[in-house]
Amino acid sequence: MAKTGYYGEYGGAFLPEILIPTFKELEQEFARIKSDPGFWEEYVHTMSTYSCRPTPLTYAENLTRHFAGAQIYIKREDLNHTGAHKANNVIAQGLLVKKMGKRRVIAETGAGQHGVATATMAAKYGFECTIYMGEVDVLRQRPNVFWMEQLGAKVVAVKDGSRTLKDAMNAAFRDWAANMDSTHYVLGTASGPHPFPEMVSYFQSIIGQEAREQILKYAGKLPARVFACVGGGSNAMGLFGGFMDDPVELVGVEAGGKGLESGLHAARLASDQATVGVAQGYKTYFLQDDDGQMRETHSVSAGLDYVGVSPILAHLSETGRVRFAAATDTEVVEALKLCMRKEGLIPALESAHAFVQAFKEASELSRDECIIINQSGRGDKDIFTVADAIGDPQWEKFICNKAEEYKNA
Repeated sequence: MAKTGYYGEYGGAFLPEILIPTFKELEQEFARIKSDPGFWEEYVHTMSTYSCRPTPLTYAENLTRHFAGAQIYIKREDLNHTGAHKANNVIAQGLLVKKMGKRRVIAETGAGQHGVATATMAAKYGFECTIYMGEVDVLRQRPNVFWMEQLGAKVVAVKDGSRTLKDAMNAAFRDWAANMDSTHYVLGTASGPHPFPEMVSYFQSIIGQEAREQILKYAGKLPARVFACVGGGSNAMGLFGGFMDDPVELVGVEAGGKGLESGLHAARLASDQATVGVAQGYKTYFLQDDDGQMRETHSVSAGLDYVGVSPILAHLSETGRVRFAAATDTEVVEALKLCMRKEGLIPALESAHAFVQAFKEASELSRDECIIINQSGRGDKDIFTVADAIGDPQWEKFICNKAEEYKNA
């Protein structure tokens, strides 16, 4: 019999004693709402009236013609309120926080989409809100920082370690340990100690439930393969959950950065460079050195440079249920450009990783088959990073002129 909170050998809740009562309370509250059909009904109603659920499943006619293979469908999580799949999880956790009677929420964020979503949820439900964000990510995702602050959240730039997502998560856990009675940690991905991997996957499963129903309606068949980017794992678990019991190949795409051979990447399951360890309260594959110290990661996308990965995905990789690949920064930018020019869609840099692998494989499949790509977020948040990666001279000129205006103001 499997141990609670474990997926094969991965998962668990490795916690300091001070946090154990808080996690027990959260586990009990989650079990209660999971068994209550009324909670899910309230959640779906809220998402359909406040966000954009069900999100569309878009047939990519031009990309399908371009690759001359499988019919390509795109799940449009970018059309959620706040621009990504993150809203699914935070609204559900917000409803849970209300039932728990807590008045403050905290969160970690990398790309900033989870931070914006959490700040939005806090504004809607009247919670005090603090967002922890690595200093590196604060600099490269300044538009999202602006919106978080305008929504009323306090954004704390974390200057420890590599100053990215893992360090933001560490800072959030320290805050939670000091403020357990009044505060709930809205963890943004399907990682961390139990019950977070299960809980976030459950809330995000609305993606896969919708996508399965939509593809059967539009294509009349199940997809041959579905593709999702993988950082911590929340959007992937959301999409994969709808097809877990079907004969559908599930493909997760990690950040290949500057190439796996370079060491400058965040591929935990698509490379042989990660090892099993325990950190941040759970057991999974981490990019770590021989002493168990976390290595620095790299990705053109701020949301995929996490040093660990969901314990559920680690188990699904080990059992062969999910296949993993990696996309390099260069491939991601090219896939983004192709998607924009062919379909008028602007996926987030994170989401574009999934497009890279789907584009590689689409022509391998017959025209009678179909695939789904999860566009987990929208790319307008990445305008500074994308413009820099593309090397657009007009954008550079605009930024220089704007900087000069501020300097002389």
